[in-house]
Amino acid sequence: MTNLDPPEVIESVRALQQAAADASCLGRFHQGVKHLRRGMSLLDSIHPVADEHRTDWLVTRIKVASTLAGMSSEITGDVAAGLAGLDDVRLLINAVADPVLRAELNGGLNHNYAMRLMTVGRNEESLASFDASLEHKEFLLARLSDPAPQMRGFVITLYSRGWVHTKLGNVSQARADLNRALELSEKYELWGQAADVRRILGTLSLRTGDVPEALRLYEESERAYRALDLEAPALLSMEQAQALLTAGLADEAGSHLDDLITRMTAEPSIANHLGNAELLRASAALLNDDVAFARQTAASARRLLLRVGCQTCVANATVLGLQADVREAVASGTLPAALPVRALRTAEKMREPRLVEQAATARMLAVRLDIRRGNLKRAVETLQQVPRPGQLTPIDYRMLRRLCRAELAVAQGDRGKALTEIRSGLTELDAVRDRMGGLDLVSGTALHGQELADLAVKLVLERNDARRLFVWLERTRAQTYRYEPLSAGTDPELAARVAEVRGLGQAIQEAQHDGHPIAGLRAKYNERLREAQRLGWHTGRWGRPRPVAGLAEVVARLGERAMVSFAASGDELVAVVVAGGECRLVRLGSAGAAAESARVLNVDLDALAPDNLPDRLAEVVMASAHKQADKLDTQLIQPLADSIGDRELVIVPTGPLYAVPWGVLPGLRGRPTVVAPSATAWLAAELTKSSRARKIVLVRGPGLAGARGELEKLTTHYRTATTMTGAKATVKSVLRAMDGAKLAHFAAHGAHEPENALFSRLELADGALFGHEMAGLRQPPRQVVFAACELAMNRIRPGDEALGFASALLASGSRTVIAPLSRVGDLASAAAMDDYYRALAVRESPALALADAIAVDPFRRPFVCLGAG
Repeated sequence: MTNLDPPEVIESVRALQQAAADASCLGRFHQGVKHLRRGMSLLDSIHPVADEHRTDWLVTRIKVASTLAGMSSEITGDVAAGLAGLDDVRLLINAVADPVLRAELNGGLNHNYAMRLMTVGRNEESLASFDASLEHKEFLLARLSDPAPQMRGFVITLYSRGWVHTKLGNVSQARADLNRALELSEKYELWGQAADVRRILGTLSLRTGDVPEALRLYEESERAYRALDLEAPALLSMEQAQALLTAGLADEAGSHLDDLITRMTAEPSIANHLGNAELLRASAALLNDDVAFARQTAASARRLLLRVGCQTCVANATVLGLQADVREAVASGTLPAALPVRALRTAEKMREPRLVEQAATARMLAVRLDIRRGNLKRAVETLQQVPRPGQLTPIDYRMLRRLCRAELAVAQGDRGKALTEIRSGLTELDAVRDRMGGLDLVSGTALHGQELADLAVKLVLERNDARRLFVWLERTRAQTYRYEPLSAGTDPELAARVAEVRGLGQAIQEAQHDGHPIAGLRAKYNERLREAQRLGWHTGRWGRPRPVAGLAEVVARLGERAMVSFAASGDELVAVVVAGGECRLVRLGSAGAAAESARVLNVDLDALAPDNLPDRLAEVVMASAHKQADKLDTQLIQPLADSIGDRELVIVPTGPLYAVPWGVLPGLRGRPTVVAPSATAWLAAELTKSSRARKIVLVRGPGLAGARGELEKLTTHYRTATTMTGAKATVKSVLRAMDGAKLAHFAAHGAHEPENALFSRLELADGALFGHEMAGLRQPPRQVVFAACELAMNRIRPGDEALGFASALLASGSRTVIAPLSRVGDLASAAAMDDYYRALAVRESPALALADAIAVDPFRRPFVCLGAG
């Protein structure tokens, strides 16, 4: 027996209950359970109690027992025991006489019951408990003179039910619950709950296919947490990663998840989500074809999720590990008989209605294996068990189903049906792409359709049908450039964040110059850069998609020119040549060999760039560069000689060939050549309406030895030009001058950022001008010339989606961009530009003028003409 009076005991127990809640928030569940059991012992020690204290004692016991049941099951993973404990608590509540107090207690109990069910994926069952909880809470609120103290609990249950509806695809019910929860949160100033609701609304947008809106809501939610000095929930970070995976941004998602997993490992309070984070990380690895890491991480996730007891999560991890094994088997051609059997057995074990999607995915993996093993009868039977996708079915499921149907059609000898399936799949992917926001998201989406696109190219190549290959190449790659640009300007918030990045970049340079430490500045720079990148995912918008260019209209527009469209299937490199009204297919050998020659050539050109390179070193590097250029010429250009003759060229590269400065190849020296991401993009640039603008803008950045004379020479060609140098050449003033110009010329240092292409930069007086800002111009210049290093380079994503500084301008509506593909010496660049503009004054064609300028010293002038000539 305790010496304390009942009120003192009850107060002590409530303090222990709060201590248990604090321990739970830190992930210290064992410590929390210890506090709660101590509380129960104290309550037992004063039982029975006098009537005047009985209600307080009973209510306290109910709350402690309810929390103890939930926390104990969190430790043991025994959900059934936790639910049984809550059922016992329900009996105690029935002994409470006051109906209003009973409603309050039942509301809390049913909420806890529903949360237990939801945690282990029993979402349909949890709805009944959420409904009951809200019914009790509505009863309570209606009888209170001031509902504010109880409103937080009501809102939490309301949006929790909305979350379950979201998971189950009940869109209208989810939206109704979440919008009401947000309205009440803001009315009663429950800002933490408002942040929670925005996060769930983001997931609802993600489920309905609006990735930019999802990312916007996630961003708003994260900022709301920060404003409250709260750490953003791990769930929010995982949902952001899921949105990036939906957009095909596997690298970005992987990096995001690596940071989260590191944080989870260090913070016990969020370690219970580690299994789900590892599951998403495995998905990102698989999208990037890192099969070994995907398998390893999926296995680790599965072990962690088994402890949690979430069947849906465990099923996801199981299927992901199976996908990794199948991907490896298909790539290697080693197809053990046990693997399709294992896939089918996995599907059979997933009989619950909530695991339909996972079971279907396992069956589709078995279908792909059986097709390759020649077991078509079982493949057909298995595929018939795969349900058609619903409104909210993820894009990966849709693409896998189309791929299975296409591969089965090929195995059955019906290539026409296979191509129809591929076409339908790509149309579904278009619908996803059409709802994306910034260039990053639009360009990333192609990843989901890569296997379908590769199969289409393979099938058409087998028929040696150049015309059909041309059509399919246009249909499967560089889809980013099909979208009409919108003159929307740059989002003010994104502009402010980019300005912060620029200021921090300047601060880092100054600190380095003064010999001060930069670690803190660098960390802040990287953080602001990530924030700006994330804002760019949902603030950019693009117009309607243009139709894919047809061969007839390309032929008509080419006239006397020729187009060479390169493509790779496996390691085979081919070219589709359109010239003189004819379309020919030319096979060019190993794609890997061409890629290696292009890589080495680019390295050599970088090494040749310095203005004062020692003669002996210059001779050695030049010899290597000549060797690689000759190799590429022999492999890529000489086999096309009969088809292209001496025509001007439009080249559509593929993959590593984007890095080739075509003017250095012997067979193209002095030949006007334009580079475009697709025939569709080239045609759009060609047909761009000429602006009446006559404004010429000449810009010189800091630190260029030959630039002063370069701009002075240019002013002799353009006497009325707006010249911006020194302190006048700031980012803001340059962007304002460029908007709507006929020509903008930059003599400035530049850098391509392969991991964050839209933050490739051009150095001006007050810091970096980023590709993001170029993409935000309302009316980009008709022609832009960069006498700056590397700014023609791109990050090449699946589907030949090229992303970089120059490509952002092309996608935004510029007709022509002249830029180098590697480093260029200041003096060599100035000389090349002088030759270019003198030729342009006579030729009036950028491609012709550039060909003349490059031919003077091609290996030190690795410029290309992008877009249209």
